[in-house]
Amino acid sequence: MTVKEKLDGIVEQLSCIGIVPVIKLDNVDDAENLAKALREGGINCAEVTFRAKGADEVIARMVKAYPDMLVGAGTVLTCEQADAAAAAGAKFCVAPGLNPKVVKHCLEKGIPFAPGLSSASEIEQAIELGLDFVKFFPAEQAGGLPYIKSVCGPYTSMRFMPTGGVSADNLNTYLSYNKIVCCGGSWIVPAKLLEEGDWAGITALCRQAVDKMLGFEMVHVGINCADPAQAESVADMFDNAFGFAKKVGNSSVFASTYVECMKKPFKGKMGHIAVATNSVKRAMYQLKMRGYTIDESSVKYDAKGNPNVAYLADDFGGFAVHLVLRK
Repeated sequence: MTVKEKLDGIVEQLSCIGIVPVIKLDNVDDAENLAKALREGGINCAEVTFRAKGADEVIARMVKAYPDMLVGAGTVLTCEQADAAAAAGAKFCVAPGLNPKVVKHCLEKGIPFAPGLSSASEIEQAIELGLDFVKFFPAEQAGGLPYIKSVCGPYTSMRFMPTGGVSADNLNTYLSYNKIVCCGGSWIVPAKLLEEGDWAGITALCRQAVDKMLGFEMVHVGINCADPAQAESVADMFDNAFGFAKKVGNSSVFASTYVECMKKPFKGKMGHIAVATNSVKRAMYQLKMRGYTIDESSVKYDAKGNPNVAYLADDFGGFAVHLVLRK
């Protein structure tokens, strides 16, 4: 496998996860507990920075404990650090700046590498080096998403991981742009919680961030009716009682946007529940982590190949549940 193929695989995983915790861990013995806390919160990745002594040992312990975890090395400033990270099992390396010497070394060694940059000139330099995925740093201070959008026009193949000033409050703003693969940040793993060994607190912050990123919201309930006449009758009841205006479609009758009356029994014993999300792709990934199975045969894709509808395999209280992309 070429380094480009490795990097593309990592970028795909990162795009599913959405959030990359940037971690400075001073106590190597906390590595396994931290990895467990992140995973239980729905974040199966980490960028362990070389700003702390023993970062390579932290990486090695996390990878040993959870071989499927996407553990990378951050603040990789030298070829020696890149080699140490790779030897420890890091699946990728990240730097705050663009050092051509380190980039070339990593590419020659087969180490996926994402240098940091914040200007059009640096983007061109990265492209010249054969890269199409980079860290945009410091994101907020360098102009944030408006700046990324303004420079992306000529560089259609470049993909970004903004880091620096990203928080729960602006995460979805960044992720809404299709050139953003994921966002890095340290807000999920605050130094105070690390010092206190508050693994439950870190798990809670991860889960809150993931839930906010996905933005789950129930948008309508589908009721299985025996035939078109019953579907219209049920919709009329909702209209008469609550003013939910009836709208007749090909396969169902809606009462406003809240209730869908199926003209014949569809998925689910009793019907279905539609849950909107900011990203069906990331939602599918997270639900699998939470132990649910996706009915792969139900997944529908848009013109660009992104999933926009997907059903879970199991019913919830007699109702099928499907994800739908928020409009």
